[in-house]
Amino acid sequence: MNDTKSDYISIKDLLSLPTLSDVTISECGQLSAFVKRTADWERDTYTTHIEVYQKGEKVADVHQGFRPSWSPCSEQLAFMRTLPNGNQLFIETLKEGKHVQLTDAEGGIYSYKWDPTGKGLFCTAPDHSGHHRLQYLDLEERGLILPLLEQGIHVLDFDPSQDGGKIIFLASSGPGADEAHKAELYLLNRFTGAVRRIEESRRLGGQVCMSPEGTHICYTVSREEKDYYRNHIPDSTLEIQDLTTGEGMQPLPEADSTWMPTRWTEQGILVKWQDRTNGRIGLLQPNGKLELYSYEDGYTLGASISENGHHVACLKAHPNETPELYVDGEKVTDENDLLSHKRISRKKVITWSNHDGDMIEGVLSIPEDMDRDRAYPLLVLIHGGPNWASFPFLSTSFNDKYPVESFIEKGFIVLEPNYRGSTGYGDAFMKANERNLGIGDYEDVMSGVDVLVEQGIADREAVGIMGWSQGGFITAFSSIYSNRFKAASVGGGISNWVTNYTNTDLPSNVLSYLGDTPWNDPDIYAKCSPLWYVQSACTPTLIQHGEADARVPIENAHELYKGLKDQGVEVELEIFTGMGYSSDHPKVHKLIMEQNLEWFTRHILDGGDRSD
Repeated sequence: MNDTKSDYISIKDLLSLPTLSDVTISECGQLSAFVKRTADWERDTYTTHIEVYQKGEKVADVHQGFRPSWSPCSEQLAFMRTLPNGNQLFIETLKEGKHVQLTDAEGGIYSYKWDPTGKGLFCTAPDHSGHHRLQYLDLEERGLILPLLEQGIHVLDFDPSQDGGKIIFLASSGPGADEAHKAELYLLNRFTGAVRRIEESRRLGGQVCMSPEGTHICYTVSREEKDYYRNHIPDSTLEIQDLTTGEGMQPLPEADSTWMPTRWTEQGILVKWQDRTNGRIGLLQPNGKLELYSYEDGYTLGASISENGHHVACLKAHPNETPELYVDGEKVTDENDLLSHKRISRKKVITWSNHDGDMIEGVLSIPEDMDRDRAYPLLVLIHGGPNWASFPFLSTSFNDKYPVESFIEKGFIVLEPNYRGSTGYGDAFMKANERNLGIGDYEDVMSGVDVLVEQGIADREAVGIMGWSQGGFITAFSSIYSNRFKAASVGGGISNWVTNYTNTDLPSNVLSYLGDTPWNDPDIYAKCSPLWYVQSACTPTLIQHGEADARVPIENAHELYKGLKDQGVEVELEIFTGMGYSSDHPKVHKLIMEQNLEWFTRHILDGGDRSD
């Protein structure tokens, strides 16, 4: 009951909630481990450590470690640790309680996997040009890393066969963000050194995995040829290929771009995917038969499975909870105890119809003791991506900029719409904002606001909007295109698509959504740019932006500020030095949240008056 709980969770406490990731389970199924990231407020940094569990009991902590992985014999835990010369590989022997550093490579190690024979580890490490080269670390010759591939190939992902003799790998020609979509699939015979190209005509992405005997592979592949996606939004599905015959088949034709293979076991392929606001995992057979691990609502952040397919560990968040570790279906941790004495919002998934008749979902956060007879001030929180979604659980790994719990405590309700372009609703919905950015997004957002107003839940005269990255772009567009909002907060958002195309590290992403360059089709760039409509702007706007954001460069923030200022609109610009999309400093995220709380409280609840 509410009367037994204290106040809502504070901004600092919210940002102090641990973030869980990198779950791994041993081949014997008795040991599991995951990474817990926490905020160190005294040093203003985030730290990571690995928690190790045996049969549901915590047995060890590995400090300053991440990306853990159990050895094939289940007796050693490999992990990475950040040192002055980069991320390096270590091994912890639990019985002895000590760890050994395996690598000291200049530039560090990027990724690794155990050799299934247990004799060594495969890893990727950057060379002098920044390409990630595939290498092998023989545990008998510690410190000796043998390159497996020639220079000039940038390895994105790989997976070895059970005997370690074959390696399937995904590679591009270079390390740039705009090179990944040109990746090709290769098969390496480790003993002969022969490399065979498997797939080059279609777009590839995500993870690849090989059957234990090394005869088949599973990967994600686009439905069209690569060139098609130069001016169209990418999509993908799962594909399995017989390496002997070269024959490929798609076991689940309905699988969309959220489906990813995780590991091919003796019992089938562990796959994960997004199902609306749920994250699912299941075991897939090559014939298309799929066995779900759970039908419960919730989001599985990550999963690990033993080679025999009998044991699974996963990190999962149920609605209105923060993530927990589950092993073979049993909850192991009790992270939600941190919330047990605090009030928290109640999140529920709601559905409405947009102006085109399409069904849109969103997450509505309300107070536990909501008064059904009053209309609440409403804040609309737009997720980024747009290839992403909002979910009804509590985790700062999905939102470290906007203090939803503090907004609820102040008296707001919060709507997070999964607008067209969001994932989890099929590829057709994900691609529905092609050449319609801004206007289509605005319609999905406003139809949700209108429904809440019509139902008497939201106050028409007290609506604000906010979001970061793509969410910042939609916020800028909506708050300029409309006079419906009392206040807006634009975080890391695009204000001018021409500016973004000429400065971003991923111009191909702009082309896929807008269809052409600004020189060939200036009209579409104008139609989708918030600044094109700035003469009608009237919404007080807070602009927050990371000074080092490569994806959405800082020029966007300066242009938006200048445009609003010229129109006499109240606007504040906050630039966070050294920050890209997010910060490595919890105090920066705390400041961002506090600025947003103050901005919306002042402009919506207090009538715009600043109290000094």
